[in-house]
Amino acid sequence: MEKGPKVLNTDVLVVGGGPAGIAAAVASAREGSRTILVERYGFLGGMATAGLVNPFMVSKFPSGGLIMPPIFSDVIARLEEKNAAKRGELFRQPHIVFDPEVLKSVLFDLILSAGVTLYLHSYASGVILKDESFAGALFESKSGQFRVFSRIGIDATGDGDLAYLSGAQYELGRPSDGLMQPATLNFRVGGVDTEATPNREDMDKAFRAAKDEGRIKIEREKLLWFETTRANELHFNATRVIRVNGTKVEDLTRAEIDGRRQAEEIMSYLRAEVRGFENAFIAVTATQVGIRETRRIIGHYMLTKEDVIEGREFDDAIAKCSYPIDIHDPKGKGTLFQPLSRPYGIPYRCLIPKKIENLIVAGRPISVSHEAFSSTRVMPTCMATGEAAGIAASLCVKRKTSPAKADVDEICGILLKSGANYL
Repeated sequence: MEKGPKVLNTDVLVVGGGPAGIAAAVASAREGSRTILVERYGFLGGMATAGLVNPFMVSKFPSGGLIMPPIFSDVIARLEEKNAAKRGELFRQPHIVFDPEVLKSVLFDLILSAGVTLYLHSYASGVILKDESFAGALFESKSGQFRVFSRIGIDATGDGDLAYLSGAQYELGRPSDGLMQPATLNFRVGGVDTEATPNREDMDKAFRAAKDEGRIKIEREKLLWFETTRANELHFNATRVIRVNGTKVEDLTRAEIDGRRQAEEIMSYLRAEVRGFENAFIAVTATQVGIRETRRIIGHYMLTKEDVIEGREFDDAIAKCSYPIDIHDPKGKGTLFQPLSRPYGIPYRCLIPKKIENLIVAGRPISVSHEAFSSTRVMPTCMATGEAAGIAASLCVKRKTSPAKADVDEICGILLKSGANYL
């Protein structure tokens, strides 16, 4: 006779082990709550590791100082201790290049040292509701299905899966046609003679000429690449798969296949036509295609393009960001990159979905417009909202209240004590 599903109980359940989920779980556990983190892969890091999204795009103050969420700062310090991170700048925006393999071990250490209970290789397949309140989730694993009951849930899935399954309202794509930003399969190229390669401008000029002459068919206007922490290696964020809905398995399948085809096309072009790449090769492709945009949950406040551009402040801001509006055209015709003059606040209300109690959303799917999303989606900002979500969840457990009624001043006070330099 088969055994029934395993049942677990916890104070705070975090689903998704990407940047937002890691910060949420660590913050919750550090505040004393029993915390379970469930991740579908066999490692942590989400888009930073599985998607090979690199580098971290860091926000800055007008003075030039960096906006550094405390747990993000902790991660960077651990990477730098291992010589696995390097600071730089491109397009007048600061960034931190990192080694994704070292990051995987750093994140395990961070999670376990905080006292988080971790379950890998487990995929959320449903939610448990009680009177329109989130009460837990169902997971599929090699051991069969198991259930986790929690007092507070944090949706850090990147796609708003828990909120969606709970019946929360959401938006998908831009208002005009519902299309989302393209998907990208990131890859790294080894064997590059970096001393011989042309500069960025000349490489882009040659790439556009190859496109005009039909030798390249990718829907991208230039090659986007970064240095890495290793010699003779470059990181490419240059493929572009358009009209992908990352919540549909058919689209994800097409994106994976076409993304790898495009990576091979780019590699063939580089070897044949670009100086310094004669002996280069694809060292690694991402475990999964990078999805920029899917669901955006409708919360108690929706951050707008105007909020972002004008650098608006909010009484309940729990994070700040100054990364530009960065929209890769859903139809593949270019990229809108609009720098900001100053940081804007992200209200706590953006993390709280309407109608569903006891659930907090963190990371990419927070309540923002399509345009605002193109700024908030970067990983350090996702970690900032995740950290605030974890603190809020733990406080809700202690105070026996719902996330919508959490004391934002108390949340911010804890962030300040942890070293947040933006509140």
